Amino acid sequence: MRPAASAWLALVLCVVVAHASALGGVVLDAETGRPVPHADIVVGAQVLRCDGEGRFDVSTAEPGVTVSARAPGYARYRATVSSAALLVVALRPLRPKALYLSVYGIGSAQLRGDALKLIAETELNALVIDVKGDRGLVPYASAALAAAGLTQTVVTVRDMPALLKDLHARGLYLIARIVTFKDDPYAAAHPDRAVHDAQGKVWKDREGLAWIDPFQRATWERTLALAEEAAALGFDEIQFDYLRFPDASGLVFAEPDTEVRRTAAIADFLDAAQRRLGRYNVFIAADIFGYVAWNSNDTHIGQQLESIARHVDYLSPMLYPSGFSFGIPGHSDPMAAPYEIVQHSLQRAIDRTGLPGVRFRPWLQAFRDYAFDRRAFGEREIRQQIDAAESVGTDGWMLWNPGNRYGEGGLNRSGPDLP
Repeated sequence: MRPAASAWLALVLCVVVAHASALGGVVLDAETGRPVPHADIVVGAQVLRCDGEGRFDVSTAEPGVTVSARAPGYARYRATVSSAALLVVALRPLRPKALYLSVYGIGSAQLRGDALKLIAETELNALVIDVKGDRGLVPYASAALAAAGLTQTVVTVRDMPALLKDLHARGLYLIARIVTFKDDPYAAAHPDRAVHDAQGKVWKDREGLAWIDPFQRATWERTLALAEEAAALGFDEIQFDYLRFPDASGLVFAEPDTEVRRTAAIADFLDAAQRRLGRYNVFIAADIFGYVAWNSNDTHIGQQLESIARHVDYLSPMLYPSGFSFGIPGHSDPMAAPYEIVQHSLQRAIDRTGLPGVRFRPWLQAFRDYAFDRRAFGEREIRQQIDAAESVGTDGWMLWNPGNRYGEGGLNRSGPDLP
């Protein structure tokens, strides 16, 4: 610790000791020694949030109890209390810079090995791993799937606890991506809980996959149980993708398909996730469409920016230029403006929510364009997107390539910022 930070830490501790109860504590930035406001704390079975000065009080903190803590922009903290007089929690700043690996990618020795080699040689320091992919597959033998009455025919990772232990030993921040309401296996097993078309048939999207009805709370359990399982396995973050209604018209749900009801259903799901996962000290994130940063409504899919922001640690807008078919104000050709697409969209979201940049971690495009001129996204385009994200102080960024094939183009060749 630098001398200046050490002196600040000593000053803070003197103040806290003078005013803290016998069962009080403080959360500090490990580098600066300054208080971290509104961090989340788990002490034994108690889940609480510290105040604006980083202080917290607990009803009991016997020696030997486990203390966990987290705050956006920092690595998770976990320690065993040796004394109940004063709990000092020092959080270390962290900006995850991640690659995505699918259910098959994490199970492939080749694809996983290539990703780990790239991480070791560049600024990357994190992985997003499918725990429930687009087709409802889970990479490991899952008790949560069995409890939902679903048969698991595909297992790509034989020992997920051992793999996570190895990845954490490499210093990686691990994000569990869980596809939420796009769930073909569950819809097939429970067609009464699926989204239907106007003729009463189970509706399927352009990929031929069915969705479950977000209005039916009974459908939430399968995903929440899987999220809890991933948290217990040791993932640092649970990221909910396809956290929305289908982007199609004429569909039939259990409730009237209005903006108010859609927005409330998504918010209520996230509220349930917060309650379910709180004791695991795991971050919660939500993937959202890029245009959600620009639209004041729910984009007709239940994703209303300010509403979702209240229920997650991180917002992860998908800012792929290929996804901005109508451009953005001042930039009608997204392919010519990857920096501006990312920077302006993030700044718009920051201005609307009043949140700091550290509450956002965007998805960036690392795949060939599919909507305009089919151009490859290489070193220049990837670096421009990264620079744009970092210009507004985001909590890192994530590269998406559905084939899980990445190159070093656009990445700095430096050691990772280890958690």
